[in-house]
Amino acid sequence: MAETAEMIDVEVAFALPDHQIIVALKVPIGTTVYDAAVMSRIVDQFEGLKLAGTPMGIFGKSVKHPQTEEIKQGQRVEIYRPLTIDPKEARANRAAKAAAKAQQSS
Repeated sequence: MAETAEMIDVEVAFALPDHQIIVALKVPIGTTVYDAAVMSRIVDQFEGLKLAGTPMGIFGKSVKHPQTEEIKQGQRVEIYRPLTIDPKEARANRAAKAAAKAQQSS
């Protein structure tokens, strides 16, 4: 009788502004971040979501090589959406908006 691989509990998460899903699953020890995302079948829930080349992380910390980094017991894989605006531009927009508001109230 073949030995079964020891399993760990992990989660895979993806969110859009109006919809998010967290999938809980058991994966064999040694599963990569990328493979956990594939096994979750989360792409079936979001039209157009592709995992290949998509940035991923664990608990908000980016993973440079999701196809080789192993996930550990209790961790959550997060699949990141592309940025819609450059962070520097977003900060500049907020600063300009705050300055205009301050000028109006003076």
